[in-house]
Amino acid sequence: MSPTAAEHTRTAVGLAARDASGHLSPLAITRRSTGDDDVVIKILYCGICHSDLHGIKNDWKNASYPMIPGHEIAGEVTEVGKNVSKFKAGDRVGVGCMVNSCQSCESCGKGFENHCPGMILTYNSVDVDGTVTYGGYSSMVVVQERFVVRFPDTMPLDKGAPLLCAGITVYSPMKYHGLNVPGLHLGVLGLGGLGHVAVKFGKAFGMKVTVISSSSGKKEEALERLGADAFVVSKDADEMKAAMSTMDGIINTVSANIPLAPLFGLLKPNGKMVMVGLPENPIEIAPFALVATNKTLAGSFIGGTSDSQEMLDLAAKHGVTADIEVIGADYVNTAMERLAKADVRYRFVIDIGNTLDKAAATTE
Repeated sequence: MSPTAAEHTRTAVGLAARDASGHLSPLAITRRSTGDDDVVIKILYCGICHSDLHGIKNDWKNASYPMIPGHEIAGEVTEVGKNVSKFKAGDRVGVGCMVNSCQSCESCGKGFENHCPGMILTYNSVDVDGTVTYGGYSSMVVVQERFVVRFPDTMPLDKGAPLLCAGITVYSPMKYHGLNVPGLHLGVLGLGGLGHVAVKFGKAFGMKVTVISSSSGKKEEALERLGADAFVVSKDADEMKAAMSTMDGIINTVSANIPLAPLFGLLKPNGKMVMVGLPENPIEIAPFALVATNKTLAGSFIGGTSDSQEMLDLAAKHGVTADIEVIGADYVNTAMERLAKADVRYRFVIDIGNTLDKAAATTE
């Protein structure tokens, strides 16, 4: 028989950064006791998002150390609180970028917990009990039922884990900006962790998809491996000219400050560019580039929990998963170095279940 809810706190182990060097090493932590509405999850896999690297390095100047990153969590339910109805022990589940919200504001009421002023992030955030949240580079986690999603039976946990951030980050703006209609032409700017999933969802929606990249280095894999219909090198004037006014929308996944005006030239009248990357500096765009042909520049931040479940279900139906490189917990610091150089196709995923305990034991 499993322990009753609220009977005890649990010890766990995680990979933590202690300072802005970002070096990750094992740390013993405590997870809260199981509340009536909580789901206890044994973590099996966790994806490495580029924001994890920003976080541990304190690039955004909001780090609280020790920090255990990770918001692409996939695992198995081991226990549930007495009020939990959607999950039971043994279920395959995931947790994305949020673990709580106020659950009473207008945004929460509409299913957009990601817009809640009281949203609590999966790591480096202050929870309702005043403790700092620890993420998925750890052996287990306790999360309120509302913020847990179910993995479809046909979706592998390792390849599905990155969808909990990268997937919902591109799926949500495609849904709410009408960039999910068969036959429309979608541009995907940048072919990394976010971009490669955007290409796959675009094709799942029945769209024509063109990848826009600063070099031709990823052309073959974009067209042959990911199924894009076309590839445009943004630094090639002839290719850009040929593609002008052809796209209904662009999902901009780039986190660097780049000239936007030439990219708006690729959009048809009434076209939209939605930013999901976070450049370090303010963006610049001449008003004429928007006003002249009624174009829109928008932004989008992850997505709500119901949309996350919808995204996973659609992904499973169409065979959409992330392209990953599975690593052991002892490789995580090397993976961060490679990620900083964009040396991954296209997402690192840590095999927490098989390697974390061993990595922790060898450093004790």
